[in-house]
Amino acid sequence: MAHFFDGLPTEERSTLHGFSGNRIDRRSENRDDDSVPVALADPGARLYLLRDDLAMMKHESAVNPLFTLAEAEAFGAARDAIVLLGWSDDGPRLAATLPAETPVDEDRIQLADLRSLAVAGEMAADDLGALAQARSLCYWNIRHRYCGVCGEETVMKAGGYRRECPSCGAPHFPRTDPVVIMLAIDTSGSEERCLLGRQERFPEGMYSCLAGFVEPGETIEDAVRRETAEEAGIALGRVSYHSSQPWPFPCSLMIGCHGEALTTDITRDEVELEDARWFPRDEARSILAGTHPGGIQCPPTIAIAHKLIRFWAEGH
Repeated sequence: MAHFFDGLPTEERSTLHGFSGNRIDRRSENRDDDSVPVALADPGARLYLLRDDLAMMKHESAVNPLFTLAEAEAFGAARDAIVLLGWSDDGPRLAATLPAETPVDEDRIQLADLRSLAVAGEMAADDLGALAQARSLCYWNIRHRYCGVCGEETVMKAGGYRRECPSCGAPHFPRTDPVVIMLAIDTSGSEERCLLGRQERFPEGMYSCLAGFVEPGETIEDAVRRETAEEAGIALGRVSYHSSQPWPFPCSLMIGCHGEALTTDITRDEVELEDARWFPRDEARSILAGTHPGGIQCPPTIAIAHKLIRFWAEGH
C-alpha cells in the first residue's frame, strides 16, 4: 500500500548544508524570565562566545568552542547579555557576544569567522550549527535594544527570544529573513542548461545561483519567479523546493529551489549582476570538479548553492 511520504529521500537534504547540524533542544515552550539564571546555575552549562563576528575557540587537541561561565566572565561577558540557546545531552548551552576590542591571548584562543570554520570542516556540525544560532540571536538582541514603537530601551526576556518595552509594553521578537536561492533550468533544447550569475563582490571566476529576499505577502514560488525575472530577465514556470539552510549573516534562512525556464534570452540587471550565462550539464560538472578550462568556480560545498547545482548536474 502506497503511503503519502513514499518516494521522499531518506536523507533530509537540508542536513547536508553548512550550519544545519544544530542538535540543541530549544524547549521554546518552557522559556521564561528565569531561564538564563537557572541554566547558568547548572554545572553542565557552557557558553559559545563571539568577539564581534568572530567565534572564539580554545587551542586544544580538537577545536573547542565551549566556555564555562567563569571563563566567559573573565573575558567580560555580562550576565544580562547572555542568551539561552537550549539544552544538549551534557547540559544547557548559552551564548554571548563580546566587543570587538576585547583582548584575548591568541596563544590560548583562536578567532575565526563562521564561513571559514564551515569551509574548513574542522568543527563538529552540531557546534557549528549552534554557533550559527548564537550569532543570529546575539546579533538581534544587540541591534534591537530600542523599541520600534516609542523608542524606549527594551529589556531582554525569555532567555533572549523576546525583548519588551518597559514604557509602552510592546513585545519584540527575533527576526528570520527568508531568502530564496534558485537554479533556473532550461529544458527546451537537446541538452539541459542551468543559469548562473556572478556579482562584482564574488571571488574571481565564481558563479552562483541567483538569490533574493522574499517580500511581504509573497509565496516562495512567486519570489523565485520574481527575482529570476528581475535579475536575469528569465521567466520561470514550475518551481520545485529542494532544501533550506540557516545562514547567520546575520539572520537569514536560505530556501533553495529549482525553477523551470520558460524563456532563455538573458537581460541582466547590471546593478545586481556582473555577468549571467547558461551552462550545459557537462560544463557545470567541470565547475563542480574544479576542472573548468576557463577557471570558473562555484560556491564551496557548505553552501546551499553548491548543492542545488550538484543535484541538477548529477541528474537527480
